[in-house]
Amino acid sequence: MKKISKHISYKEATQSNYASQHKIANKPKAEDVKNMELLAEKVFEPLREWVDCPIRVNSMFRSEELNSALKGSHTSSHLKGQAIDITSMACDKEGCKSNLDMFHYIKDNLDFDQLIWEFGAEPRWLHVSYKNEKDNRKQVLVTKKQGVYRTWS
Repeated sequence: MKKISKHISYKEATQSNYASQHKIANKPKAEDVKNMELLAEKVFEPLREWVDCPIRVNSMFRSEELNSALKGSHTSSHLKGQAIDITSMACDKEGCKSNLDMFHYIKDNLDFDQLIWEFGAEPRWLHVSYKNEKDNRKQVLVTKKQGVYRTWS
């Protein structure tokens, strides 16, 4: 089975129920796969090691057709494999981490381009993007409602 990283399969990184239901191809190019591997190396795997529990990958790569059908931003980092949406998989293991715990860990310990707290008093999921060490902005945002963000303070 092809892997993006130790804990992310190629299938998981490209899986989309919407794409399957609507017969939309969601195949990354070689450069997109390299971006996904870098994102996994720099953000996902260090986070996964700290969490020490599985983390659900909600979305990673999105083809242009899929992104358009989902009404995603035409500049979305998902289009290049440079973004991942994740959710804590609360487990029975002592010390399992929540989305809020993961948000603070990423913000305080990892390099990233954007970290977005997606909806709610505690984040329902996290969006994290990674470009490269030189171009990462370390931008931290909170989604207030669809398309409306505020800067984390």
